[in-house]
Amino acid sequence: MAVFEYAPAPESLRPAIRERYGLFIDGKWASPAGEGHFDTINPANEARLAEIAYATPTDVDRAVRAARKAYEKYWRRLKPADRAKYIYRIARAITERGRELAVLETIDGGKPIKESRDFDIPMAAAHFFYYAGWADKLEYVLRAGREPSPLGVCAQIVPWNFPLLMAAWKIAPALACGNTVVLKPAETTPLTALALAQIIEECELPPGVVNVVTGDGATGSALVEHEDVDKIAFTGSTEVGKSIARRLAGTDKRLTLELGGKAAHIVFADAPMDQAIEGVVNGIYFNQGHVCCAGSRLLVEERVHDEIVVRLTERLQTLRLGDPLDKNTDIGAINSRAQLEKIQELVKSGVEQGATLVQQRGDLPARGFFFPASFFTNVHPSHRIAREEIFGPVLSILTFRTPDEAVDKANNTPYGLSAGIWTDKGSKNMWIAQQLRAGVVWCNTFNQFDPGSPFGGYRESGFGREGGVHGLYEYLAH
Repeated sequence: MAVFEYAPAPESLRPAIRERYGLFIDGKWASPAGEGHFDTINPANEARLAEIAYATPTDVDRAVRAARKAYEKYWRRLKPADRAKYIYRIARAITERGRELAVLETIDGGKPIKESRDFDIPMAAAHFFYYAGWADKLEYVLRAGREPSPLGVCAQIVPWNFPLLMAAWKIAPALACGNTVVLKPAETTPLTALALAQIIEECELPPGVVNVVTGDGATGSALVEHEDVDKIAFTGSTEVGKSIARRLAGTDKRLTLELGGKAAHIVFADAPMDQAIEGVVNGIYFNQGHVCCAGSRLLVEERVHDEIVVRLTERLQTLRLGDPLDKNTDIGAINSRAQLEKIQELVKSGVEQGATLVQQRGDLPARGFFFPASFFTNVHPSHRIAREEIFGPVLSILTFRTPDEAVDKANNTPYGLSAGIWTDKGSKNMWIAQQLRAGVVWCNTFNQFDPGSPFGGYRESGFGREGGVHGLYEYLAH
């Protein structure tokens, strides 16, 4: 396979970033009670970007009280059509500032600019557009005769892999249903959440309807345990999700969890092989593998195993790793040093347990957190790389001989978030999909999302749904 050299194509826009950010509470920017701040850095070059406020329990309490006041005084009393106008205004503002937001997402998170530009930002805007249309139609969400009513104050904790998108698909349905929000972004990627707070301020939402508090796990914990929060929506690790579920047990707080995954990506011998290889690449190397639903376990029919390994080996060499702001880059920076070390440790375990490692060739940048696109062959189901979520650009390849064996191996995981199937037989696609214990199953595609389609898992991948009508259901009393 020919490997083409591309001239550098760097993104020229450099958005204005404040030297120091405060908290967005009650429609105003405020300093934290403890005056504590931490740095957010660019993972591609380790350069400091800004100082971020560290919210204390006192700050969290201020934000929740502001959200409660806004809920009682303004938002729940507003006509649904008027709520829709505000949500639509946010969607328009995200679209208008799309290029700036894409650059912020890339420099703060490490993902390639073409992914931020073409997926994260448009999809975030699409969720606000979609739920703006639902705000005055909530009577169609519940069963006939049920009157839709909001829950109240919603605490929403989002991860670092899709910071703005995760915020959008939590905030938009909550607002459409008449709830108010306190958002806590991940400590390593707060910039687009803070930019969204600026947009909300400019869109003149009533003060306190959306509040943004930044910090680490202690800030999130204070938000989860606050007595005046009615709903927790968390996306993140399974370990933290379990901890939240234990702490809320016995309370009347509503909870939705979207947690980890170890998705099976099944390729049969009759699959359209060119498309399947691209689907596999998209399934695991998109966003450096920082995707809960990444197709990180590739199950291939035994008789095409060698062909697929050859094709993937060649395809890896065409992926371009480097500066995330270069429009030609396919593999950007790992989000943090801690995540890079986790990936390295799990890859080392795969080698030690006897699996064969294949990686893209080339030198890594001298600075920043980078890991080459990789896959393992000779993987056994008992290997750590086949069972634990790596959350990086690392694929494990296993084989099967029959459809039943493919299903058994695909379901041999504690997770249940997503799966993918490649075959030219429609009946086989449907039969396999019905047997897989996963919340989302893609057939002859992967990583396809739409605001109108629900997303979520079960078992150790959590419960509840985000997106579509199902996403509204999670923010209404019933």
